Amino acid sequence: MERGLKQHRNITVGGATLECTLYGTGTPIVLLANAGCSTGYFDELTRVLVGGGLQTIAINMRGVGESSGSLDGMTVHDLATDVAGVIEALKCGPAHFVGHAFGNRIARCLAVDRPSLVRSVTLLAAGGLIGPATLLGAGLRNTTEIKMNGSDCVTKYGARWLSPASDPKILTQVECWPAVHVAHLATSQGVPLKTWWDAGTVPLLVIQGLDDIAAPPGNGHALREKHGDRVRLIDLPHAGHFMLLEQPDAVIGAVAEFVGAQEKL
Repeated sequence: MERGLKQHRNITVGGATLECTLYGTGTPIVLLANAGCSTGYFDELTRVLVGGGLQTIAINMRGVGESSGSLDGMTVHDLATDVAGVIEALKCGPAHFVGHAFGNRIARCLAVDRPSLVRSVTLLAAGGLIGPATLLGAGLRNTTEIKMNGSDCVTKYGARWLSPASDPKILTQVECWPAVHVAHLATSQGVPLKTWWDAGTVPLLVIQGLDDIAAPPGNGHALREKHGDRVRLIDLPHAGHFMLLEQPDAVIGAVAEFVGAQEKL
């Protein structure tokens, strides 16, 4: 596939069909988005990574975009199995993984469950150990809208996704399916934290927004304290849960540098 050509494929794995966008050639980097969100907001990151000679594979999880499959009774480990199926179908593993918010839970599960498929994991807005101080997401849980953009999630329904310094308009490009958002988050309920939190033994880049209410920065600090030099930790001021759009240059630069360094090992 030519470096500048994007390829869209729907890949059937088990009981799901997952919509994937492949871009570029070279070592694969799998991109996993926030719960209930499509991967379009990774576009600038993909352009930089592909320009550096890598291939990006953005995967929409069940219920998002053209991806389908039941979420009843599913766990985050099952969603990781879906991703593993895509990597095996494409015959492109092992890969680097970049997971944003809920997406990094899937990436960490995969690093534990199928370590042979994972070279490194980047966690954007790592959560799970330390939760928000107050319950979040009531607006998204109660809405009857099928699909909406991220800006409306914040301004109309109170999603706590941004730093006070950020303009909600930056989330206009984010596509969100509220009911799927809730269903994805539910896949973590009842799943022991220890089964996915450490992401196996792979190298980790952890980027935390210091204004992130949904995934407080203490989560990244806990990973660094536990695993030492295995974890590269970056704290970003004036960034919340969607740091990739709030501080794009800092995040994209850090991801490109980290993956590039792993490629040299």
